[in-house]
Formats: sequence, structure tokens, C-alpha cells
Amino acid sequence: MSSTETAPAPAFEEFVVTTRRSVTAPVRVYEPAGGASAGTATVLALHGAGGWLPGEPVLDGLVEAGLRVVAPVWPAWSEHGDEDRLSGMQDFALHGWDVATEMGLLEGDGELHLLGHSMGGMIAAEMAALAPQSVARMALLCPAGMWLGDHPIPDIFAMLPYQLAEVLFADPNVGEEVLTGGADFSDNETLTRFMVARARQQGMAGKILFPIPNRRFSERAYRVTVPTLIVWGRQDRLIPPPYADAWQAALPEASVELVDGAGHMLPYEQPAAVVAAVTAHLQG
Repeated sequence: MSSTETAPAPAFEEFVVTTRRSVTAPVRVYEPAGGASAGTATVLALHGAGGWLPGEPVLDGLVEAGLRVVAPVWPAWSEHGDEDRLSGMQDFALHGWDVATEMGLLEGDGELHLLGHSMGGMIAAEMAALAPQSVARMALLCPAGMWLGDHPIPDIFAMLPYQLAEVLFADPNVGEEVLTGGADFSDNETLTRFMVARARQQGMAGKILFPIPNRRFSERAYRVTVPTLIVWGRQDRLIPPPYADAWQAALPEASVELVDGAGHMLPYEQPAAVVAAVTAHLQG
């Protein structure tokens, strides 16, 4: 391979499972080079309110580091529906464990780690509070789930699409490119599909994020006894860095790493820094 060539991004295989609660869930599975062997650690990765994007550099980086990544898609972010079957925070957390069970992640001798971004971080923390004995380590990327009166969180449900990049990214120009995925919104059909999908997703996310993203997790945080890394974008304008301190204070075994040049969508703005921090933590 020449110096100008780059290695192909790890491919994922998609499975579709149905949980005991009859919720259908597509699941992306990224296998490390050579496939997962006995004892390979698995990362159960949970996406935020934006869903999984076409390119997921952090997931790719974790796989390249030798970890197996299992990334379910929440109801409303796929064509399968079933949004009506999950109504609150406990349902989301239990659904996460139901998917883990269907995928066989609680069997075998490999460690299971949790990773979550924003809304996904909120759910991962709740899962760890429910079953700390099932988690080896956890990494949360600017998780939602707490509320500081001195640092109120903007209402993303009241924002128009063009306003989101300003709030979610340190560099709004990067944000517009990532959020639109190159879609041409001058085409009415493309715009309609985007708005319909976004309405479904906002309705689902609103069950745990609206009117404020606080479901009293701080009252259950004492149960999270696993080593936890909290990674935050230093320029996060949605959930500002003081929340990182609040999470660290709430969790018994937590450390914080701030990433420069990144806002709330730090997995897409500074993926190399996120991968380095998370890999060192999970493999430490």
C-alpha cells in the first residue's frame, strides 16, 4: 500500500433481531480484522438523536484497535417502526439490554463495554445503573441526562434544521455537511423525506429528552460502579462542559477528558481524539 493510499474503513454486517418485547431492532456488527476470537471485548454502542450516520469514524477506529462493536438502531431510526412499544426511560434502558441478550452479548468470556453519545450516553448510563455487574467499562460522549439551572440546555425540538449546526458543532460549516449528508434540499422529495424522518425521530427522542433532558438519573448514579470515561467537546454549545463536572461528581468511578475543537458532535469533529481516549480507557 503506498503512502497516498488509506486502509478501507471496517465494514459492518447488519442483523435484525426481535426482542422478547416484540420490538424489531436492526443491529450493525463491526468485527475486528480476522474476526472476533475467544475473549475479544465487545463494545455495545448507542447512538444519539441523530442516529447512525453513513460514516462512523469512532466505531471504525474502535474496530481497528481490535474491539468488536455492536451498534443497535433505536426504533424510529429505521423502517421497522415499533416506536409505540417504548414509552419512557426504563423502556429504553431495558430495550438496550434486550438487544444485548438477543445478540448473545451476555454470554461467553469476552468483556462487555458500553459506549453512548448524547441521548445514547444517557441510555447507556441508565443501563449500567440497572445491571452494573454486566458491564466491564463505560465511555460516555457528552451524555444528556442531567440538568444544571445555571446552564440550561437549548430546546433542540424548537430549532429549524439550519439552526442545529450552530448549536451542535464547533465549526458550523462542518456541521452542515455532516447533518445533511450531501442531500440536496432544493429537491422537494428529498426535503420531504428528511422532514418526515426527523419528525418520527424527534417524537421518539422527545419521550426522554422533552421538555428537558433530565429523568432524575442522578438519583440512580450511585449504582454505576464501573470505571467510566466522560469525553466532552470543549466548545459544546448544546450541553456545555460544566455538565462533565456534574457527571464526574455523580459517578463513583469517573474521569473526564475535554477535547479541543469539538462541540456536541465531537465523534464527527474530532474522531481521532475520541478514539484514542476511549480505546485507552476500554483497554486499560
